[in-house]
Amino acid sequence: MCGIAGYFKINNERCKGEIATIANEMADAMIHRGPDNNGVWISEEMELAFAHRRLSIIDLSDNGNQPMYSENKRYVIVYNGEIYNHCELRRELLSCGKVFRGHSDTEVILSGCEEWGIEQTISKCVGMFAIALWDVNDRELYLIRDRMGEKPLYYGWQKNAFIFSSELKAMKKHPDFQGDIDRNSLSLYFRYNYIPAPYSIYKGILHLQ
Repeated sequence: MCGIAGYFKINNERCKGEIATIANEMADAMIHRGPDNNGVWISEEMELAFAHRRLSIIDLSDNGNQPMYSENKRYVIVYNGEIYNHCELRRELLSCGKVFRGHSDTEVILSGCEEWGIEQTISKCVGMFAIALWDVNDRELYLIRDRMGEKPLYYGWQKNAFIFSSELKAMKKHPDFQGDIDRNSLSLYFRYNYIPAPYSIYKGILHLQ
């Protein structure tokens, strides 16, 4: 299953140790999604962190651990899901001269982004996934979800922090999380017995469609 989480802050306020603690606490709130491994990546340039809880399915070795860098160090990823056609994409990338360290579909996504770009790579992927991807060169954050929305991904601003995660409970571990109930979402819940995307129960937090 796996769980992903992370955040960035407009004004750098915390040291690396504090950032790592926040990211780890967000990940630990989803330990049921990934009991096999956890990892944290922190940007050297800004208050930006990725966190991951791993359920090992494809490539059980450490080569499949996340967060993961692309070979050229341009992209950093945390990812939840499975790319069903990753073997086919791997063969195509090998024919382009790409080199792989392991056998994970995560590495295939990163290699594809290097070779084809982000949008073309995602258009080639068949599967269920929620992805957070940081472009180091362009300093851009991408949040990506599969076409059917099988894998959840929430995001939004809380004070001066932009937070994302697979589950709302992970967001609650961030010190800037406010948790104000959205009364309009509450009305939707009573009407439909669930809260449809892009809304969530909390103000300022949306469910990626």
